[in-house]
Amino acid sequence: MSSPRRAAAPRKRAAKSTRAVKPVAVAVSTAPNTGVSEAALKLAADVERSLSHGDTSVLTPEAVQALMATACKAYAAQVEAGKDFLPLKSQSVAPTEVMMTASGMLRAVNLAVFELGMWQSWTGR
Repeated sequence: MSSPRRAAAPRKRAAKSTRAVKPVAVAVSTAPNTGVSEAALKLAADVERSLSHGDTSVLTPEAVQALMATACKAYAAQVEAGKDFLPLKSQSVAPTEVMMTASGMLRAVNLAVFELGMWQSWTGR
């Protein structure tokens, strides 16, 4: 039987080796900006403006859920199609906001952080 320290060492080494994915700055898209993209950018700006004025009820919980689900699907589809970009611009969201959102998203689909770590080590993403 191995000790917890011996069992933890291989995981640490494996995690370091899967860090081949580097943050990539998003270049200006060469694809034409569709009406849907323009509407999404306008919606994002409107919501951001409302939040900056303290209006936390700018979106209903149902609207937040629909937008989060669609954003997840759109990001995953683009990554699967070979595009290499991070889902957030650097410094656009506070680390605490990211952790709260990631935690809520994992709970929503009944996943644990451990499962996320395992998936990352298997896929390198």
